Amino acid sequence: MTRSLLRWGFWVAVWNRSVEKTAPLVESGARVATDPADAVRDADVVITMLFDEAAVLEVAGEFLPAMRAGAVWMQSSTIGAEGMRAVATAASSNHVAVVDAPVLGTKGPAERGALTVLASGEAAACASLRSVFDAIGSRTVIVGEGLGAASDLKLVCNTWVASLTAGTAQSLALSLKFGLEPTLFLDAISGSASDSPYAHAKGETILNGDRAPQFALDGLLKDLRLAQSTFGFSRRAPYLDALERLYATASDAGHGGEDVAWVYDAVAP
Repeated sequence: MTRSLLRWGFWVAVWNRSVEKTAPLVESGARVATDPADAVRDADVVITMLFDEAAVLEVAGEFLPAMRAGAVWMQSSTIGAEGMRAVATAASSNHVAVVDAPVLGTKGPAERGALTVLASGEAAACASLRSVFDAIGSRTVIVGEGLGAASDLKLVCNTWVASLTAGTAQSLALSLKFGLEPTLFLDAISGSASDSPYAHAKGETILNGDRAPQFALDGLLKDLRLAQSTFGFSRRAPYLDALERLYATASDAGHGGEDVAWVYDAVAP
């Protein structure tokens, strides 16, 4: 996302807990900040892309007091609607406008500036971020003015991603179990109503044995658990429960830092 912003001519300061991760961004033209407050001091837009709600709120406690008047906080971490309510409380205490703006897409689309931005919040604040949305994404879906609506839609979409990934993994595993060449499955669905570019992408990842994460399995597991908690533990959500158990099994087996495709190891017979 940083590289996309730099390509569009934005001035970007970056901060990460692990300073070494910022080195490639410096080579692309970004400035490395010494701390979160330093990162936001001269910014018109502040983007957070962190693992979970706890990380977002911890870092926000450091940068919110340093944000300039009129700056907008674009919160892009996947933290669910409840997390966004906590963000809204923190932002309002510091008189900062905030937009709920998670994104769809993995590492490849992010590098190409081809993410899909899901945005909700006050209309004027969303409109002020249009050039940022255009820089990092190929599409923007405005979900509404309620903070948390975009986060809800992100969980809906990531549940679909979890379903597609697990379904692709299961069909490839069955192909091998039946003694079939697994590429026949991908060939058979190609061009049909049930075809999906994502099935081919993750199918190739599995067949090539590529475990480098485009989207880490533990990140998707976290999102499934957020979806469960948003749905409500007092209600039955058997499909969500089954998906969560499947990805948790893969994570417990040591695949949490690998690509989501390696849920395959939890379904392969």
